[in-house]
Amino acid sequence: MLKDLFSSQPFQGELVWMGLRPAYRQPLQVVHEVEVLADAGLSGDHTGAQGLKNLQTRGKNPSKRQVTLIQAEHLEVVAQLMRLPEVRPEQVRRNLVVRGINVHALKKARFRIGEVVFEGTGDCHPCSRMEEELGPGGYNAMRGHGGITARVISGGVIRLTDVVELLPEVKSDS
Repeated sequence: MLKDLFSSQPFQGELVWMGLRPAYRQPLQVVHEVEVLADAGLSGDHTGAQGLKNLQTRGKNPSKRQVTLIQAEHLEVVAQLMRLPEVRPEQVRRNLVVRGINVHALKKARFRIGEVVFEGTGDCHPCSRMEEELGPGGYNAMRGHGGITARVISGGVIRLTDVVELLPEVKSDS
């Protein structure tokens, strides 16, 4: 059954890079560990700060884009498409870079990085900044390689080299 195929992920991945955007359009700050806030995002990231503000003022954060993830392997593909020696994680402006697991298998699923549980919420499409960061054609090179967005189900601290794993689907009694 197709549902069984989607839930099968034989390998675990690894968190290999983390970056925070302190404010909109600001350079990413590389970190080695970060507190992740349930229903808000990464502490110190402008998206997480907005999520926390929404929690405090409205009691919830409707954002499905609390954290962004990309595969390290896709950075290599984009570099090849752009004929660049490398594409650095901060150039693509994602929060988390993972290696060894297909991030698209995490979309619409729950997964754990270290002690934190996330839920994949959709594709992370490239923006026009890719032309600035990667050069002409950067937007098209990133299409299909932009990673995913996620929301935070339960918070905690994540660290470089933490394991990334798909969680079993929770079956409802209804």
